[in-house]
Amino acid sequence: MRKLKLEELGRVSAEDYKTIAKIPVVAVLDNIRSAMNVGSVFRTADAFAIEKIIICGISATPPNREITKTAIGATESVEWEYVEDINIAVSILKEKGYTVIGVEQTDTSAPLDKAVLNYDKIAVVFGNEVDGISDEILDLLDFCLEIPQFGTKHSLNVSVCAGIILWEMHKAMTNR
Repeated sequence: MRKLKLEELGRVSAEDYKTIAKIPVVAVLDNIRSAMNVGSVFRTADAFAIEKIIICGISATPPNREITKTAIGATESVEWEYVEDINIAVSILKEKGYTVIGVEQTDTSAPLDKAVLNYDKIAVVFGNEVDGISDEILDLLDFCLEIPQFGTKHSLNVSVCAGIILWEMHKAMTNR
């Protein structure tokens, strides 16, 4: 066994990436405190070829040193926009026909391993590292997902959560 060299991985350039087919998933970042978490979501979005990232509230935006450090170039390949008000971002996505799914532990959230993700277009909202998704948008969401956990902690880091959720969405969208 040997590790593959970068040139053996067959990756596309940032310019070519912009032209490849994307899965119809938009990641919405709701008041993410850590710029490094934002950068990690960019990197994950690039890996799974999602359509776009919408950054809201206090979340840092590119160019930002910490985002650049963790995104390692994904800010150049992944489409993104900043919308200050999460309510406006979610309302626009709903008007455009996206099913808007929050990743949050609620009294009605569905476990990810039981969820059927067969929607034409999905917007997935990831919340603040301490407070989760903004309370004022809970009623705007179509439903919430949560990742089953079995240890003593009640949550995962938002970038880890995004990796799991976006991978599951990528699988659901490409295995139809």
